[in-house]
Amino acid sequence: MKKSILVISVVIGLAAVSCSKFDTSTSLKQSIETSVEKINNAVAEISSTKGYQLLCVSEDLSKSEITFNDSITLAMIAGIYDYSPDTVFYHENPFPRKLFKKTGISDNMIVNMPQKLVLHPRYMHNFYESDSALANNFTITATDYHFYYSWFHGYDYKLSAGFTLDQEDIGSLEIVSAAKMYHDFSYLSKYSFTEGYNIAVEFMTGDTTTSSFALCNGDQVLLKETRTFIGSRCSRECEHQYTLTIGNVDIVRSSEFDSIQVFLDGVLQQKAAVKIVDESDSTGTICHHRDILLTYDDGTTVNLSELISPALKTLRTLVDSLHSMYFAKNIVDYIAVGIYYHEYYIPHHH
Repeated sequence: MKKSILVISVVIGLAAVSCSKFDTSTSLKQSIETSVEKINNAVAEISSTKGYQLLCVSEDLSKSEITFNDSITLAMIAGIYDYSPDTVFYHENPFPRKLFKKTGISDNMIVNMPQKLVLHPRYMHNFYESDSALANNFTITATDYHFYYSWFHGYDYKLSAGFTLDQEDIGSLEIVSAAKMYHDFSYLSKYSFTEGYNIAVEFMTGDTTTSSFALCNGDQVLLKETRTFIGSRCSRECEHQYTLTIGNVDIVRSSEFDSIQVFLDGVLQQKAAVKIVDESDSTGTICHHRDILLTYDDGTTVNLSELISPALKTLRTLVDSLHSMYFAKNIVDYIAVGIYYHEYYIPHHH
């Protein structure tokens, strides 16, 4: 696959004027190395968590996908539910078996179920009687949820849910998504780990299209990539601006300027050069088919992919999972819609 390489001289060096709370006496090289260490440490810690296991779930459930065209609010499915499969089988119904029994009242949707069904959703989508004996050691607590559906591919969706395993908090998921017609849609998907880290992806179409992902420690950005396109077609040819943030360093390529701009603590730098390398894949990012070659003011060079190579595979998994909203669609939504059908639809049709 051929690569097109954009080589542009830019401003990189030391700045005498402070424009932020950071120590501007630190060189670009020192700042990058410090920030990269934080990124690799954060991702190493994240990859060992139970929350990461949830986001890694990606079984092919295409044969059991449910077409949904009703609207649901949290109030309609609120309550405490335990995994307790019903022996009754409803023919010609998208949810032929009732999997959860309502055991209590709550303003939230609280679902207790075996961990096995979460990590391997096929066991929930396809009933196995032996699973009835498993302990309900995994809990989903949805404090906000709605799925407003309309014809012509329109919807408005929101989910706020926390997760516990063996009564231990393992993180929370926030999703806000909406669509109108075929091309106007947006979503924000964020997972917060109990260790203090969070990762989020965002996508929005309109007169301009914006795509981004961010890895943060609380409110502190460790790594963030943002791409802005003119119009709704996302290709490298119409990329208006690309911004990569690595701690307190920002690398900016814009169609409005002839050069890539590099900022350290908000201060435009004056020396060295940057190469942004794209493979021909038009969806390239730092996680997929895009790399950054940095030349420091001392003449040494390094590829960003090499610096964060320990983290790249994990980041790619996290970003892809949040983009696909797999966990929400195939687990939380499946449960919510199943409860709705058995509480509202089946009693009125049988």
